Amino acid sequence: MRKRKCKIENDLRKSKGESQAKLFSTFCLLFFLSLIFAAPLGAVRIKDIARMQNPGEIQLIGYGLVVGLDGTGDRMGSQFTTQSVANLIKRMGISVSPTRLRTRNVAAVMVTAKLGPFAKVGNRVDVTVSSIGDATSLEGGTLLLTELSYKGRTVYVEAQGPLSVGGFTAEAGAFGERTSTNYTLVGRVPGGGVVVREPPAVNTAPTTLFLSLLHSDYTTADRIAKAINQKFGEKLATPLDAGTTSIQVPADRRDTAALIDFVSQIEAIQIVPDSPARVVINERTGTIIIGQNVTVSPVAIASGNLHIEIKATPVISQPHPFSKGQTVVVPEMQITAESEKARVIALEEAASVSDIAKALNALGATPRDIIAIFQALKEAGALHGELVII
Repeated sequence: MRKRKCKIENDLRKSKGESQAKLFSTFCLLFFLSLIFAAPLGAVRIKDIARMQNPGEIQLIGYGLVVGLDGTGDRMGSQFTTQSVANLIKRMGISVSPTRLRTRNVAAVMVTAKLGPFAKVGNRVDVTVSSIGDATSLEGGTLLLTELSYKGRTVYVEAQGPLSVGGFTAEAGAFGERTSTNYTLVGRVPGGGVVVREPPAVNTAPTTLFLSLLHSDYTTADRIAKAINQKFGEKLATPLDAGTTSIQVPADRRDTAALIDFVSQIEAIQIVPDSPARVVINERTGTIIIGQNVTVSPVAIASGNLHIEIKATPVISQPHPFSKGQTVVVPEMQITAESEKARVIALEEAASVSDIAKALNALGATPRDIIAIFQALKEAGALHGELVII
């Protein structure tokens, strides 16, 4: 009796365990399905298609010298280089006439950089160095201390350091052979700029934010506003035009930490952006991009290739016996033309991109043929979309 009771208890535990396992499996399945179908197909984050408006980056520029070149610097024709070197040496207590300087190891350069709106003193930025004289290469050079300013007024960054060019040039031989890889007259100094002054302060407690679309579209702007209002349960966002949406910041989210969290939540919202029906063609490379909303009216497309082959066979022509003529070689021309049988594909109304692709593949059309087909469809009024040729 006791053994039977133990067996029943074991069966109950086993049955209960199996039920829990099935319940757990069902829960996992539902959880993964919710992850898959949580966002609509084609949805993207707002931060991937729009940016919060802020003062933006500041473009900085400065004039400097690159030294330590292996005879590839500016020549005597670049007077500003010799004058700059003479002024630099003079500030160090040495006076030398610019006409007596040989600056083959020095190159005059323009230095540029971008400074973000939230940069702080001590932060480092990358700088780009470009030759402005007649130097042949900046490889192996070092940028001397250069001040970078905004519109030649306020200095925000000081730059200095060895250049990274990533290329080489070579010249050899009596006939001036030249070999080059990459471009050696422009280099970068990674982290070579140090911020010495912070950019103009950004309002850290705004009452209104402005969201700018990277590609203006009325439908997308409207979808963004509706998604933001649905997320926070109140009317905060209003589309101002095709490229801008204004967002009212709630009173309890205007301090720095709460505002950052508020913007982060907005950027993480997913929407389905709308895109215009557009076909972009690059005739130089034969590249064709077809938008998903491109459709065509009922139309038939025929494609056939004409193959023309011309052969020239040399034929020797000799004069008759005892005549004064000469033996000559006369080319005998043979021209053949073959026209491939045209293949006709019929497209139904509102054919999609996949339908168009299948039809063109069935025709065996090359990129050049497809370009001509799309241009003909546009002329016939059967292509519903914008045709852009770049």
